[in-house]
Amino acid sequence: MRIVMENIHKAFGANKVLQGVDFTLEPGETHALMGENGAGKSTLMNILTGLFPQNQGKITIDGKETAFTNAKEAEEAGLAFIRQELNIWPQMTVLENLFIGREKRNALGVLKEKEMKKQAEAIFKRMNISIPLNKEAGECSVGEQQMIEIAKALMLDAEVIIMDEPTSALTDREIEMLFQIMKELTSGGVSLVYISHRMEEIFEICDRITVMRDGVSVATSYIKETSFDEIVKQMVGRELEDRYPERNPTYGETIMEVNGLTKEDVFADISFSIRKGEILGISGLMGAGRTEIMRSIFGIDSFDQGEIKIDGKAISIKTPASAAKQGLAFITEDRKEEGLVLDFSIRENIGLTNLESFSPNGVVKGNDEKQFVKMMIERLKVKTESQETQAVNLSGGNQQKVVIAKWVGTAPKVLIMDEPTRGIDVGAKREIYHLMNELTDRGIAIIMVSSDLPEVLGMSDRILVIHEGKISGELARKEATQEKIMTFATGGN
Repeated sequence: MRIVMENIHKAFGANKVLQGVDFTLEPGETHALMGENGAGKSTLMNILTGLFPQNQGKITIDGKETAFTNAKEAEEAGLAFIRQELNIWPQMTVLENLFIGREKRNALGVLKEKEMKKQAEAIFKRMNISIPLNKEAGECSVGEQQMIEIAKALMLDAEVIIMDEPTSALTDREIEMLFQIMKELTSGGVSLVYISHRMEEIFEICDRITVMRDGVSVATSYIKETSFDEIVKQMVGRELEDRYPERNPTYGETIMEVNGLTKEDVFADISFSIRKGEILGISGLMGAGRTEIMRSIFGIDSFDQGEIKIDGKAISIKTPASAAKQGLAFITEDRKEEGLVLDFSIRENIGLTNLESFSPNGVVKGNDEKQFVKMMIERLKVKTESQETQAVNLSGGNQQKVVIAKWVGTAPKVLIMDEPTRGIDVGAKREIYHLMNELTDRGIAIIMVSSDLPEVLGMSDRILVIHEGKISGELARKEATQEKIMTFATGGN
């Protein structure tokens, strides 16, 4: 299937999202689509797959002008879209999620469950994953949910598969399996559109790349004929300095200690400390227990035994509210489900954790709140026309900045950041890294959980590696390498 999109324009009211995009997808190629958050990548693919109509321009598929009116039409024509926002029904089983809207039934309308299981097992075997089909999808990890979404697309026998940040929640092993499947698909003539902010993946798996900036396609080139620096320059319209800003930390005294934290069958004997002004990186494979440890420290989940100290004093944390009162803040890995109220405005989201600051008598002082939110928007460079803009209408990078602003505004002693730059572009990442340096310069301690090894190495002063719920190694910044981290993460010494 050959797709040509020419001079595509799209506006939502006065907001011009696409202002002349050209994009061509050849049969059997993996074509990267890159750009900063808000550049219009997802909107372009939503137009292609029938979610939105374009205001101007045309789309031709195999030489025939085409305009799908809904996503089902696009699917029936052979186009599948694996979205960044996972389309998972948490109360349904994995099997039910795989076949939702496409259930197999006999003449009497009874489900052909055996046939469905057989097809699902075959896809999972092909992907080399083992997720129980009768497991509730809500009990699956984010990585497992992502693999379920990928399996759904493969079951459609699509001729074109669009993947929007497909590896953001996958382990290295799962990414390797996905890349192998992608190679098999393209060798069979399937075309892939690959939207990602992970430059290393683009150079490993893609044939061509189209770069978008501010709603315009600025360049298309073969991967072999371009470079990391050139792509970044095209994306941001300027040269970007080193990916990770230099760190020159000055450490204060120990601000937090965790001793013997244990939760049966999840993690055991977790002990560490962190100093003022330090970034402590937490690494390990998906499912190792990194996020679960942080959730227990912050009072989201309970733990069975252990002790947490702030400023040398043992504290009791039963809820996130009690953790926040003790000076902790937690930026969760799932910003849409746990970090934001999507139908609230930017002002309302940032204000949620800071109400006491501008409501001393129980009544919110509106002007104080607006001035505070204005300061946080400017400080974190949130791209928005108004602080009344709903969070759901922001790009992924700007949503993440709002989550960070919400917690930074509480002036925490310890800031836990779980996958702080997942799914955001290189420009926004660097702004967040600069903010992290700024916060540690002010004496705030940061615990950064990340699956991005270059990020762990580039920003951490010290690194703890988790393997199967236990600390398997600790590395100082100077001695840390990807090989050493992976050795500890896989249980080696």
